[in-house]
Amino acid sequence: MPKQHYVLLDRDGVINHDSDAFIKSPDEWLPIDGSLEAIALLNQHGYQVIIVTNQSGVARGLFDEATLAQIHAKMHRLVGEHGGQISAIYYCPHGADSFCDCRKPKAGLLKAFAADFDADLSNIPVIGDSLRDLQAAEAVGAMPILVKTGKGQQTLLANPHLTFLVFENLYDAAKHITSRS
Repeated sequence: MPKQHYVLLDRDGVINHDSDAFIKSPDEWLPIDGSLEAIALLNQHGYQVIIVTNQSGVARGLFDEATLAQIHAKMHRLVGEHGGQISAIYYCPHGADSFCDCRKPKAGLLKAFAADFDADLSNIPVIGDSLRDLQAAEAVGAMPILVKTGKGQQTLLANPHLTFLVFENLYDAAKHITSRS
């Protein structure tokens, strides 16, 4: 059986436009140009795409898990319309003051994925727009990749000594990843 390849993506700021007021409804979930095509490109090159996302809006009472499921249904549908597929979504519904193991920068979401998919996290690309995404990836030996969309440009400016790969957007990161396979 051939080895399965994976790419793990943060959601807000990587796939869709982020908001400081949170993405609270399907109507507010708007894809970043090229992100849906990037997922399809990764799929075409044999990568399963997994989402790992903090969703503290649930803990804050801004939306419930049923609404989050509707947002994710829209994301699945739009990705599918572009020829792509998301294999799984892992999310942390807890607040920043929680003592959970799943909220990035902790690596619980990545470890849950690895257990469910029997995957070795070593060098799996993990693409995010914040330092906590990169820290979670680094904690498990994955390959942290920063995109400048969402909070990525601010992350880069606040951490000028980062040594991770940096790309303008998800599509550019996907082109890089697929050029190596």
